[in-house]
Amino acid sequence: MQHMSAPQLAEWIADAARAKPVLLDVREPWEYQTCHIDGALPMPMNTVPARHAELDPDAPVVCICHHGARSMQVAAFLEHHGFTQVTNLTGGVHAWAQQVDGTMPTY
Repeated sequence: MQHMSAPQLAEWIADAARAKPVLLDVREPWEYQTCHIDGALPMPMNTVPARHAELDPDAPVVCICHHGARSMQVAAFLEHHGFTQVTNLTGGVHAWAQQVDGTMPTY
């Protein structure tokens, strides 16, 4: 799995010439409601084993959580199940709020 910083992800999302990744937010629903990156797909970590077939295993997927630990576990799970372009957002939405979007609420 690859790792990416919040500013690197922001650059990727802003790059019109690059295919957009699936922003897979694996936090709990209350966390997602508190804050999330625009366009993120909510899929709580405990639902990923039952729902990962909803995702394209060949599409770029960036796994996101609060600080990066849960998303790293989900990224490893997806790779184990044949996903070929999986990246973990280092620092999670907390890093995004600190380094990219200062208006995003933190918790």
